[in-house]
Amino acid sequence: MYKILVINTGSTSTKLAVFVDGNNTLEENIVHSAEELEHCATLLDQYPIRRDAILRFLNNNGVNAKNFDAVAARGGTFGYAKGGAYLVEENLLEACRHPVTNHPSNLSAIIADDIAKTAGCKAYIYDAVCVNEVRDIARTTGLADIKRRPFSHVLNTRATAKDVAASLGKRYEDMNFIVAHMGGGISINLHEHGRIIDLCSDDEGPMSPERAGKLNGKAYVDLCYSGKYTKDEMMKHIKGRGGLVSHLGTSSLIDVESMIDGGNEHADFILNVMAYQIAKEIGALATVVRGCVDSIILTGGCAYSKRLTEKIKVSVSFLAPVTIVPGAKEMEALAEGITRVLDGEEGFHIYEKA
Repeated sequence: MYKILVINTGSTSTKLAVFVDGNNTLEENIVHSAEELEHCATLLDQYPIRRDAILRFLNNNGVNAKNFDAVAARGGTFGYAKGGAYLVEENLLEACRHPVTNHPSNLSAIIADDIAKTAGCKAYIYDAVCVNEVRDIARTTGLADIKRRPFSHVLNTRATAKDVAASLGKRYEDMNFIVAHMGGGISINLHEHGRIIDLCSDDEGPMSPERAGKLNGKAYVDLCYSGKYTKDEMMKHIKGRGGLVSHLGTSSLIDVESMIDGGNEHADFILNVMAYQIAKEIGALATVVRGCVDSIILTGGCAYSKRLTEKIKVSVSFLAPVTIVPGAKEMEALAEGITRVLDGEEGFHIYEKA
């Protein structure tokens, strides 16, 4: 029987859960206020705030932080990684301190390492955001000095695809899936026989609740050099203030649907645009496997919106059966993956920077 602490750091929250013998016995989503984080000049400055919040929560709930068999952390955007587990050690920690992109998920491993040392156990990450199983043909762009970054919601999409395969009485490794993770950002993955061979990341495809998605390159360059915005402000335009936020002033699909129910035709049009763009990218990925798709899965928080999923389903169901799996099982996936490592069913990698 294993006791595993799971840590998942997001932009304004830190999720944690305690799994005992595979069961989620305690879970919390610690929300960090803007006032709490505004004094942090860098992402790394948030580390002690988030670590102390976790330790406080555990202590307040009678959980001894020295009594874990492993700590499982979300893997971030620290480089390019293989699928599966990585031991958190100095190479990985250094990469998380100086990541490819500055994403809060990189803090998870750093915090996990600290708590694991207290507990006298090991910390791991599993199916990191930066897992790269994509073929070279899918990473090459029209500019020789730019390659696509294959960053996506690997953890949830793979875990969900495995669950759907099991529900059909088949092995994940024997099937082809297109999985759309629809949250604050949207990424769409093509899983061919157990590998994510191509994808659409959250900055190159459909608009999402808070991200702009694919943009006309010339128009965006013109805006960048218009003198109206700084680099940080432009980054906010595409990630944070894009998508539904830009068009409708909210990232909440509940709010958008309320607008539509109240007769707001523009809100209805924008939701149609988002569904149209998601469906179009699903169709594009189907061409990579010549239409041989066993199942299309719509998952993530936005999949709770029947209005959205039905619009997508109408457009893509000719390709393959569509399965709706609302929400995300990232915490469970982390615990399950590291349990397999502890049981010896899976090994783990040591990170080596390319």
